[in-house]
Amino acid sequence: MFRKFYFSIVFILASGFLFPQENVFPGADETTPSRAQYFSWINNTNEGATAGQTMINLDFFGWLKKTYGMQLDIYAFDAGAIDGKRFYGSIYSERFKKQFPDGFDPIYKKAKSLGIRLGVWGGPDGFGNTPEEEQARIDQMVKLCRDYDFALFKFDAVCGPLRPEKEDAFIEMMTRCREYSPDLILLNHRLGLEKAKKYATTFLWEGNETYIDVFMSNNTTAPHHRAGALSRGLPPGLERLTEDHGVCISSCPDYWDDDLILQAFNRDLILAPEVYGNPWLLRDDEYPKFARIYNLHRKYRNIMVNGMVLPEENYGPYAVSRGDENTRLITLRNLTWDKVTYRLVLGEEIGLTGKGKVEVRQFHPVEKEFGVFNKGDEVNIEVAPFRSCLIIVSTKTIDEPAVAGTDFTVLKNIEGEPVEIQLLGMPGTSATLQLVDPEKYTSALLDDNTEKALAKGKKVIITFPGAPLQHDYTRKIADCQPVDDIENFNWQALYEATVFSADNNALEVRSVKRSGWSDIPEVRAAQEAFFNQQTFVDRGVWDKNLFDGSMETGFWPSKKYHIDQSVKGGCFRLDIGEVTPVDHLILKTGDIFSLQPLLEDEGNYVEISTDLKNWETLTYLADKVMQIDIGKPVRYFRFRNFPSRFVEIEGYTGGQELDREKWRASNLFAYPGELTCRKVWKAEFILDEIAPGSYLCVALNGSHGVEGAYAAATVDGKLRGAPDRAQSYPSNTWEYVNSRTDKNYTYYIPVSQQDAGKTIEVYVLGFDKDRLDFEPEVYITANPVPYEKLKLILHKE
Repeated sequence: MFRKFYFSIVFILASGFLFPQENVFPGADETTPSRAQYFSWINNTNEGATAGQTMINLDFFGWLKKTYGMQLDIYAFDAGAIDGKRFYGSIYSERFKKQFPDGFDPIYKKAKSLGIRLGVWGGPDGFGNTPEEEQARIDQMVKLCRDYDFALFKFDAVCGPLRPEKEDAFIEMMTRCREYSPDLILLNHRLGLEKAKKYATTFLWEGNETYIDVFMSNNTTAPHHRAGALSRGLPPGLERLTEDHGVCISSCPDYWDDDLILQAFNRDLILAPEVYGNPWLLRDDEYPKFARIYNLHRKYRNIMVNGMVLPEENYGPYAVSRGDENTRLITLRNLTWDKVTYRLVLGEEIGLTGKGKVEVRQFHPVEKEFGVFNKGDEVNIEVAPFRSCLIIVSTKTIDEPAVAGTDFTVLKNIEGEPVEIQLLGMPGTSATLQLVDPEKYTSALLDDNTEKALAKGKKVIITFPGAPLQHDYTRKIADCQPVDDIENFNWQALYEATVFSADNNALEVRSVKRSGWSDIPEVRAAQEAFFNQQTFVDRGVWDKNLFDGSMETGFWPSKKYHIDQSVKGGCFRLDIGEVTPVDHLILKTGDIFSLQPLLEDEGNYVEISTDLKNWETLTYLADKVMQIDIGKPVRYFRFRNFPSRFVEIEGYTGGQELDREKWRASNLFAYPGELTCRKVWKAEFILDEIAPGSYLCVALNGSHGVEGAYAAATVDGKLRGAPDRAQSYPSNTWEYVNSRTDKNYTYYIPVSQQDAGKTIEVYVLGFDKDRLDFEPEVYITANPVPYEKLKLILHKE
């Protein structure tokens, strides 16, 4: 734990208050090493956390500690635990007791057993209008530090401002709190403090939150959603007593690790690594990397308080070197579609002034041993498109497991346990493998086979399975060209292919679909606690609620904050997964209010299709329970006008209810009749090689209007939509609303090895008549990188 066991404040008594003189220590200074933090915003919203969910979340961090040795310093409750949006609360209130029946005591004990301290979100005021109310607020906040060793207060203007006449009470509160928690961090989120400002540790840098595609989104075309986050700059003068809101792991999780590398090692603020949201929405195979980033940062955090910005002309945008005279950790980035190579000069240019040979190693995006060099030598560092890179250079021994000859990642490195390393190589390639520090190990197992030579420091040739790739897995494929005659062009089928392949679920639902439900009990418990919390269920942001057999759940277009997320009024679409004979469809709203804007016993229309090209219109009568008679095979349903809320949808054939496992629905995409296609672009090509995990990136460079252009494809004439897009498709969001932009969409269309040799036609549809000058192009990439993998286990002395 970080603590400054001094508190040099001289007090004077005036008008019944204690006033500190100028010498105030705000819990940390620029030389204080970072503290690793998680905060719970977006795991809960303004309704606040609960004891049960918090204990499950702590179990998750306990599992990371036990399994990978990862240590979290601070677990901070966000809005709603005590204070909430526009109100001040109390730990003695009925509301608090409902959320935390036993108070903070059991949570504090559990956190303490894991080496974690607590923090809390709140407002700067809450001092009431009487001396008694003011004292009660002060005593409450002091109790959090005295009895529960709180390490952080995050005071946010969302709760309310600090009244000028209450600044003295605020100063007294902070002074007394720091008597018990001298290292108490106070995050200043838009408070506008005056004389109390010096008691705050940080300010919110740029005023930005980092919820991807809600508050932070791409400003350029890119192969993933986090290019905007990777393009963030640096605080003035590399100031560390600020807060960048951490890395949000809740929506669009791909390339979260590049984001976290820059947050932790590039900016290295007082809170780092810092994440919030739902890190339990990563894939199970990503947790070793998650813990590795935390562990590496903890190892080097003491020297990383000193940093320098590197010349952009040599090292690219916002490159930083941190460390001391002997060891430097250098962060680079590439914000383009092409690979970039930087020439790393091993000397004073990067802050390396110590004497001796220099070892160079890469920690991210994969680990790689470059070797040992002389001072002044130059080392070429290649950075992949839209990735970050972490390099360590040192005149001292880099005391971390490593192999030479191939890329690798350290899966586990815990004292007293074998080291686990994943060896990485492209399919069909060979590598000459050698341990960097063989004297540390007594034996080596390579894919469960004993390798005595490797443990003795000898070289071993390994071959990765698979056929060698003939092309770079990331490459440009084609420019799209305008289609001359679109008068009789069936753009509607392409448009429907994409919107039916996509969804309007909450962004977190898309994340769990991407990552899958965990097989790790502690992770799965945190996932289920999040998705099963009553607030999430009640917001109707997941289409599966229509197919769960419950009339208590539903799915409807979100209108939070009076913001309509639909595109031109939306359209309700139902996909039952495959062409299926259906006698009739039953739709339920639960009540007449939910049926609106439809009115009972009035006729309405539904369109049905088996192929998205040919549609048939049927009539049905509106009511709380609606039956649509079909009597033929069907897959797709499209409702131009629809109720404001559905609670259940069922299908029947031969009197038997249909299995709804594959059923999906959306409600925000525009009805095609509301759109006019003004221009079409096309690229046609055949791919002779497609790496595993590949997808096409259809980059719309320039201004196309908000929801003003869509992309889709055909593969040997069969429709294929784009299920994902950056900026994210409209969603019925869990918290706030989707961000919107009128330029630089990138559509992602999955392709597989079975598509090699087939004719692929990519189409871009332009709908905004005033914004048709953008330039579409097609790239291909893969995620994850298509490495073949071998496992190396090293037993220590």
